Amino acid sequence: MIGVSRLICGKLEPSDSLRFIEREGFRPVVVWNCTARCNLLCRHCYSSSSIARDEYELTTDEAKSMIEDLAEYGCPVLLFSGGEPLMRRDVLELVQFAKERGLRPALSTNGTLITRKMADELVKAGAMYAGISLDGLKEKNDFFRGKAGAFDAALQGVENCRAAGLKVGLRFTITAFNFDQIPKILDMVEKREIVRVCFYHLVYSGRAKNFQGGVLEPAKVKKCVEHIFERTKELCNKFSELEVLTVDNYTDAPFLYLWLKRRDAKRAEAALDMLRINAGNASGEKIACIDWKGDVHPDQFWHHFSLGNVKERKFSEIWSDNNIPLLKMLRNRREHIRGRCASCGWFGLCNGNLRVRAEAAGDLWGFDPACYLTDEEIRNG
Repeated sequence: MIGVSRLICGKLEPSDSLRFIEREGFRPVVVWNCTARCNLLCRHCYSSSSIARDEYELTTDEAKSMIEDLAEYGCPVLLFSGGEPLMRRDVLELVQFAKERGLRPALSTNGTLITRKMADELVKAGAMYAGISLDGLKEKNDFFRGKAGAFDAALQGVENCRAAGLKVGLRFTITAFNFDQIPKILDMVEKREIVRVCFYHLVYSGRAKNFQGGVLEPAKVKKCVEHIFERTKELCNKFSELEVLTVDNYTDAPFLYLWLKRRDAKRAEAALDMLRINAGNASGEKIACIDWKGDVHPDQFWHHFSLGNVKERKFSEIWSDNNIPLLKMLRNRREHIRGRCASCGWFGLCNGNLRVRAEAAGDLWGFDPACYLTDEEIRNG
């Protein structure tokens, strides 16, 4: 994640301790796809979730054993994701269990199932944050989500969280079909004073691999990101609590520095120092994923590659095993990167971006096609 508001506006934010910290000795934030079930059918779902339950889904006891190990290992955050996490009947029990063990439980949800009662119960269980996915207004969002009324239900979920005292933010995935919605989403964030919004770049995983025409060309992505930067600077002056982030494309890191350098050289140098500490994509290092079956992955987009299973071996043992070839390579990726990424002067800020996206394009260690920097910008890094 790139803390856009933190870097542009200089204000302290709750997640600074996770983003701007050296990697050595850091325990990963764990995304747990706790179920493959979902009440929607999103066109860009990286986990290809559906209404059906997987018979190999971790049981409550197996999940608790996993959570116990994560807590003992020192993982700071457990993000309950899916599918739709609220489709899992024991989710409140497991959120509470994670909280009691010292983890920070958060949810990644479509928001449509967050009634006022559910919001109250999430707070009671110890949930600390809910990120609700919206990919545009009304018809645009409902098209993406595969269900009429999804927008209204999700927005009601936002309001139910706020009424219950649960911190809530929006999640938006940038694609060719909805990039025009970004200004409208930011307008809504301003009008409703929603405290957090994350803009995700599309990753070619799960159903997104077959999302025909969904990939936005790099030059247009660059314009979208620049608009996010500009609006963030404007909104920070009006709304001091606002947190804006971009996710899953570390090209945003050098671009933010270059954008800021033209406007505020002093702020740009401070941002550069923080981006160097952040050091770019951290799949296999500061971020991990466990799916509903217990398979461990370098991040949530690697469901096609398992590092091991928590039913057979503790997560802490799997994650600490530097003899697992993919983990070892991801943690030493400078040695393996080739092509345009290998010659980029901004490698220290980007770390080769998302390897899983490069793999989907045909070469695991080749160029990430989501990079939108020009050849000149790469040479001047």
